[in-house]
Amino acid sequence: MRTFRTRTTRALGLTGAVAAAALLLAACGNDDTMSGMDHGGTSSATTTATAAPSASGTSGTFNDADVMFAQMMIPHHEQALEMAELADGRAEDAAVKKIVAAIEKAQDPEIRKMKAWLRGWGQPESAGAHHGMAGMMSEQDMKDLAAAKGKDFDRTFAELMIAHHEGAVEMAKTEQKNGGNAEAKALAGEVVTAQTAEITELRKILDRL
Repeated sequence: MRTFRTRTTRALGLTGAVAAAALLLAACGNDDTMSGMDHGGTSSATTTATAAPSASGTSGTFNDADVMFAQMMIPHHEQALEMAELADGRAEDAAVKKIVAAIEKAQDPEIRKMKAWLRGWGQPESAGAHHGMAGMMSEQDMKDLAAAKGKDFDRTFAELMIAHHEGAVEMAKTEQKNGGNAEAKALAGEVVTAQTAEITELRKILDRL
């Protein structure tokens, strides 16, 4: 009986040692795998692409073009909203009022989305003054729009917003071409589609005013 118990004890001990060794190897393997995943998710210093944090609300990587797109499109959209706000009490044409409503509905959420991206990417909301940004209105343009009423406002608004939208479409197409983040490029595509359609409508309005 003593011999049997001794052999059994030794067998159990050997089995436990093998199991422990297997667990240790598995743990090391997992550490190596996770380490490899971490390296795979972070770009090298030779590229502008960077892994987006999971809390950012975006997936995949982003690059300098994505950051510039968001930083420039935010103030661009904000000015469009300022122009739309001036329509209250000044616009007369129903089609102009409809486009104003569409701008307010689409662009405010897009601004919030782009600001969230920049926060998640660890990038500043603004890269400084963007003088000469495509389609941006001058201070005098905004004063002229604010001073207009009725059909004069409708005509001025249509003319200025066409130029403003054309600038946004230009920036969005650049993002589609050079961007690296899938969600940013998708938003750029939405901008191109929506604002190109509004440009067409605004031109129709000008033709009949």
